[in-house]
Amino acid sequence: MTQVDARPASAGGREPDRAAQARFGYLLVHFVEDPYGHEERIHYSLSRGDDPTAWDRLGVVVESRLGTTGLRDPHVVRSPRGDEFFLVATDLRVFGGDDAGWDAWQRHGSRSLVVARSTDLVQWSEPRLVEVAPPEAGMAWAPEAFWDARGGHYVVHWSSTLYDPADTEHAGESYSRILCATTTDFVTFSPARVLLDTGRTTIDTTMIEHDGRVFRFHKDNSPGGRELYMDVVPHALSDDAVVLAERIGADRFGHVEGPLVFRANDAERWYLFVDQYGEAGQGYRPFVTDDLTSGAWKPMDGRFDLPDRTKHGVVLPLHDDEWHRIAEAFHP
Repeated sequence: MTQVDARPASAGGREPDRAAQARFGYLLVHFVEDPYGHEERIHYSLSRGDDPTAWDRLGVVVESRLGTTGLRDPHVVRSPRGDEFFLVATDLRVFGGDDAGWDAWQRHGSRSLVVARSTDLVQWSEPRLVEVAPPEAGMAWAPEAFWDARGGHYVVHWSSTLYDPADTEHAGESYSRILCATTTDFVTFSPARVLLDTGRTTIDTTMIEHDGRVFRFHKDNSPGGRELYMDVVPHALSDDAVVLAERIGADRFGHVEGPLVFRANDAERWYLFVDQYGEAGQGYRPFVTDDLTSGAWKPMDGRFDLPDRTKHGVVLPLHDDEWHRIAEAFHP
């Protein structure tokens, strides 16, 4: 990992508007499931040209020696002016670390996120641990960051179990809900608040904005629940949600989680990758729609070329120079 200047920058500035530049190619930022090695690090996979269905794995770009020394569930957000990127990830090492198990990790896991910054998507700053979840939380998992133009800040959200403050041992019963905090620089964060509490175990929220509304995907992990479902809200911090679809991917792929969603560079088309788990060959499986507002997702026809065990991350649509810069930096 190569270190760059980690000083944060504000959302203002005079840099050119990158939105007007040609979009080309996609970057998939993810981790790899490997019970036998240490792959709980941040990996890159790069689209073959402008094709979001064919990918080449480039390798590891960020590794953590902090906290649990594991990095899972990475997410990258582009700044509103397009000249810097922030990475957030779960501080959890499942393989080769503390073997306490999932119940213990949800009660006494890391309440911090791993954060890094880049200006070119090639070099990343040394990662930092930022404590965002309150003491009554059991952990802070699957973080994502969303630029909220309405509020002029990033909304960073994650899943946490919450316990009564008097239950300092976190021995009681609880369930995961989605918490959030706001930031402008990924150094100072507002106090955490509950963003989504359905009374059922909810994890892996992701968001995308379209036509002035925010479309969200969540995993309901409760028995008999909605499984992976989709809703829409007026803005990122709203609790006025309308459910558009439930049990996405369940009939075809069984257990799925860790959704990522992105818009195609060249068309009014959206891709939804869902993370299949619990079976051999686990990893992302693709869905597609030409109408994000419909909630109707079709399994993608044809070839989908992505190595197995590519797990829980984000696809970042790129500009032409970004794709070529990454390709030149990482391809042998």
